[in-house]
Amino acid sequence: MEPKPASASSVTMTQIVLPFHTNVAGNMHGGEVMKLMDSAAGVVAQRHSLCNVVTASVTNLSFLEPIFLGDLVICNAELRYAGKSSMEVFVCVKAENLSRGEIKPVVEGYFFMVALDRNGRPASVPPLKLENEEQKRQFEEAQERINYMKKQRS
Repeated sequence: MEPKPASASSVTMTQIVLPFHTNVAGNMHGGEVMKLMDSAAGVVAQRHSLCNVVTASVTNLSFLEPIFLGDLVICNAELRYAGKSSMEVFVCVKAENLSRGEIKPVVEGYFFMVALDRNGRPASVPPLKLENEEQKRQFEEAQERINYMKKQRS
């Protein structure tokens, strides 16, 4: 398989926070944010692998700031690692207050995705083409997270 650059699969998804996304205080539910993040990670992994994908785990999910009713949620997702059948996607979420034009980082995390064939078995994915030193560093950091997760399971 030909290696693919992260830029070939990265995605930006947006959503306005509506009343049904929030609690009684007008803050977006964490689960709603996670759902958007998972969808973005899934799109990135599917674009890279050209296969159905499932979420295997989520790590380092950090809620930094609240998101409010009426905010525009901006969800950026990018592939950081590709293994044999697995991929790690970094998802960064920002919120824009449309009345003031202020944008703030609100949530980030890593989604570990697995590509599946038509029988639901792990499928091979293309290697990630690393195009610069920053991407190489991010790939190595992803390998460290994956190795740490494997050690925790055993």
